[in-house]
Amino acid sequence: MSTETKKFADPAAVASGFAADFADWFATQGQEKITIALSGGSTPKLLFELWGNEYAEKIDWSRIHFFWGDERCVDPDDSDSNYGVAKALFLDKVQIPAENVHRVLGEADPDEERLRYENEIYGHVDIDDNAVPEFDLIILGMGTDGHTASIFPHQSQFLKSPQVCEVAIHPETAQKRITLTGPVLNRGKKVAFLITGADKADVLAQVIKKEGDSDNFPASHVEATDLTFYLDEAVAANL
Repeated sequence: MSTETKKFADPAAVASGFAADFADWFATQGQEKITIALSGGSTPKLLFELWGNEYAEKIDWSRIHFFWGDERCVDPDDSDSNYGVAKALFLDKVQIPAENVHRVLGEADPDEERLRYENEIYGHVDIDDNAVPEFDLIILGMGTDGHTASIFPHQSQFLKSPQVCEVAIHPETAQKRITLTGPVLNRGKKVAFLITGADKADVLAQVIKKEGDSDNFPASHVEATDLTFYLDEAVAANL
């Protein structure tokens, strides 16, 4: 297992640093089809803006199939939709076939959609010997409560779920979400956390150092073989 921490001045620099690393990584990928799971949140918005503007012509987006690590159970044009954000800032600005964008149907029945999305992933993503999908790249964030994707502390059983996707419930709003499970996050061939903000500094330090309450933070259970944390100075203050 290789874990690396990269620190940058601010959220914009985090996004810029990851975008540059992504372009370098993409150039090394020989396979025709590359599978990536995207994240929601504020820092990915900065990344999507970069991809849509500065990298639109620098990457052969037609080789990439995009999925989502989690999605809110809302309509695609709802401001809460992770897909909607990515579409507006990035996907509509680059040359990518519509069939390469695999959105979670947030408007559908969550339990039915969980199964449908699982089957869609199985149809496009490499599978290991235990029938766990292996995305080429998974981009993750982390909340102030240590959640990642939509695996929250109160539903930590999803870290070991035999399913590819589960229906999560936000602990404060009770909003339903579809999320990838722990085994899928851990089988990502490359996993990148993009985390910013001083309000997450205490939790992040426990996650990375594996101390304090780290067992209770889902993010600390992501142990992919190639794992990189992209951090701004504020969130890295206690490292």
